[in-house]
Amino acid sequence: MRPILFGTILVSIAVAYYVHIPLPSNVSEPWTLLFTDAVIRSIMDVSFLAHDMGLSHPFAFVKYFMAWNEIESAQSSPGVRVRDASFAGVHARVFETTLAGHLKRGVVYFHGGGWTLGSAKMKSYDSQCRRMAEELDAVVISVEYRLAPEARFPDQYNDALEASKRILTAEVLDRYSIDPERVAVSGDSAGGNLAAAVTHQMALDASAPTKFKVQALLYPVLQSLDFNTPSHQQNHNMPILNAPLLARFVLEYFNGSQALVPSLLANRHLALNQSQEIAAAKAKINWTRLLPLSVQKNFKPVVPLQGDPKMVQIQKFMLDVRASPLLAAQEVLKAVPPTYIMTCELDVLRDDGLMYGRRLEEAGVAVTIDHYEDGFHGCTSFAFSPTPFTVALRSFGNFIRWLKENL
Repeated sequence: MRPILFGTILVSIAVAYYVHIPLPSNVSEPWTLLFTDAVIRSIMDVSFLAHDMGLSHPFAFVKYFMAWNEIESAQSSPGVRVRDASFAGVHARVFETTLAGHLKRGVVYFHGGGWTLGSAKMKSYDSQCRRMAEELDAVVISVEYRLAPEARFPDQYNDALEASKRILTAEVLDRYSIDPERVAVSGDSAGGNLAAAVTHQMALDASAPTKFKVQALLYPVLQSLDFNTPSHQQNHNMPILNAPLLARFVLEYFNGSQALVPSLLANRHLALNQSQEIAAAKAKINWTRLLPLSVQKNFKPVVPLQGDPKMVQIQKFMLDVRASPLLAAQEVLKAVPPTYIMTCELDVLRDDGLMYGRRLEEAGVAVTIDHYEDGFHGCTSFAFSPTPFTVALRSFGNFIRWLKENL
């Protein structure tokens, strides 16, 4: 009874305070999106309030809620065998199609959640990876990398890299009957960030006998230097991931103070100095060159004259290619395998994916940009809810289709 009462109160608060965000006309289910976002925002705000009162870390209540409501046990089905495993000490959930007698595709997957939330055991990711395994006749290994605040950058990256190295060994590939010539790496949001960073490192690792054949990134976060790209300015307060929430995730990942959110959103870290390193990084995220004019619209770059000295400590993390794969050198990008990038028009991260795709194309990499005018951040995860969004079903279906054709 108490969970029902708690949920009713939470939903009532959410509806009262949050269902008023203006949405563009191309959103196919606006009220469903607003209601979903309202529930998420209310849970987030309760968590941030508890942090402001000194009771917990910023995302503690969200984690508690997810653990109570979202975690699934490893249950197999007639078509997919599901079990929990460990690779190089990193936990993972393995989804293995039960069809036998042949080598299968392999997919190493990294879930989203701002390096702070999420789990391979969540209902949405469990359902997504089950479907991937079944439709691709594949073994999908969803990696449970450590999360903030217990782990900070580069811990999440290190977990993703070490697990990937172990999975790509002959011993593990043989154990799961995975074809070493048909292994993909994939991830969404912060998981897309980890997937891209790991792909860069693995592509250059001469000691690795097996390489990823393709990478597939769903609305990835690929840089944290410019919080005023056109998509940031256009979608600053858009569901499901608004700019202030993204800033909170970035600061949590880099062990920065949550009080720095306004400075991060104002790009005050870009005005701290004009070192050669900063200049080189700015060139690699120069959206006035990398984005088409149709995307730039009338938006202008935001580079304040005065910086925030408190940002110095986290600026070094922002410049690290392991945290911002978009900053990778051209010679690194040349080694990247064929790439699929899903972008959504109603997403602050839209331009990260578009700029990365442009830089890969300039490096000679085959790139597929799958853009959704009615898409929002995290939309694919909603393909498995009781009332799925139409864009969620379309985007997930096209993602699977690309993997079938290219893996």
